[in-house]
Amino acid sequence: MEDYVAEYLEQYRETQGVLPERLESIGATYREQGSLDRDQLYELAYENSTRSAYHVERNPRDRCREVTANVLAVEGDFSKIQLLTGLAGFKAPTASAVLTALDPERHAVVDTRVWASLERLDRLEGRKESFDAADYVAMIGPIREIAEKTGYATADVGYALFAADVDQREGTLH
Repeated sequence: MEDYVAEYLEQYRETQGVLPERLESIGATYREQGSLDRDQLYELAYENSTRSAYHVERNPRDRCREVTANVLAVEGDFSKIQLLTGLAGFKAPTASAVLTALDPERHAVVDTRVWASLERLDRLEGRKESFDAADYVAMIGPIREIAEKTGYATADVGYALFAADVDQREGTLH
C-alpha cells in the first residue's frame, strides 16, 4: 500500500485536483485568525470546485466567521462537516477541503474519485455521486487507516486516491 500511495501521490500533480500548497496557505491563515472570512472561503471553494464557488457569496460575512470559528471548537468529523455544509456553496467535498486546510494530518479532500478508489481497494461498497457528512465519516476512516499503515499524512493519502481514480477509471466521471 505504501508503494501505491507513493506512486499516485507523485501523479497527483498531473491531475486537475486542488493544489495542496493553496490549502496549506489557507490553513495557515485559518489557524492564525481562528476563523475564515467569506472571501477566504470563496477562494478555497474556488480551488475545490470552480463551478459552485459563486454560491459562497450568498453567505452573510459574519456567518462565515462564526461557522468556521465553531468548527475549531467542535469535536467529531460528522459535526465539523455538518457545520460547514450549513453554509451556502459547501457540500461535503468542499467542506472536506476546509478541514484538510486546517489539519492535513487528520483530514483529506474527498469526492467521487476518492470514493471510487476506496471502492476499488475494497474499503467501501457501491458507487456514490454525491456526499453528506455521514459519507465523509465513511471515507475518512479507511483513509486514516491507510495513512497510519503507510506513514503518509491523511491529506496525502486522499490526493493519491484521487490520482489513482484519474489513472484507473474507464469511461466518464459521471
